Amino acid sequence: MRNLVYYIASTIDGFIAGPDGADPTGPDGFWPIPEDYIQHLVAEYPETLPGQARAALSVTAEGTHFDTVLEGRRTYEIGLHAGTTNAYPHLRHLVFSRTLTESPDPAVELIAEDPVATVRELKKEEGKDIWLIGGGELAGALYSEIDTLIVKLSPMTIGTGVPLFSDKAGFDPRTWDLTDHTVLNSGALFLTYSRRTA
Repeated sequence: MRNLVYYIASTIDGFIAGPDGADPTGPDGFWPIPEDYIQHLVAEYPETLPGQARAALSVTAEGTHFDTVLEGRRTYEIGLHAGTTNAYPHLRHLVFSRTLTESPDPAVELIAEDPVATVRELKKEEGKDIWLIGGGELAGALYSEIDTLIVKLSPMTIGTGVPLFSDKAGFDPRTWDLTDHTVLNSGALFLTYSRRTA
């Protein structure tokens, strides 16, 4: 059975974007991306690089973690505003939205149904794990279905912004086991947690 993996960059104070929800790593972003961070992504998570970044870095590796990416409408629209209709053409790409009625890209699947039911069906399919890219609203809605957290922890704080999980998660304390970690010289941490089931 496939796992749902919330693979996401976060600040130390638990935010994945600024208050406006814009791409924090974009041209006007505040999030630094050191060279060793990019090298680690290329080596360990090449499928999580957007298509344009893969082309610029000459990355052709298929990757071993994910073959499907899920995102909410707001996260997807960040790419749309930058002129990209499918940031991940190398993955099966699902966007959850009740307001978008027609996909801007033939390879991007729009899902208006309940994300929990959709993810439960996806988990039954053959393949690699499912990458939940965000944002916080969708992560909150899928809180109960997340099997693994991979937090790319940036050595910064921003005070306020879009939290790791929206309040759609509700109050539901869960315990996670740290199963892997990588510390980069730039100060970024890659922390992998598996949900404790017992």
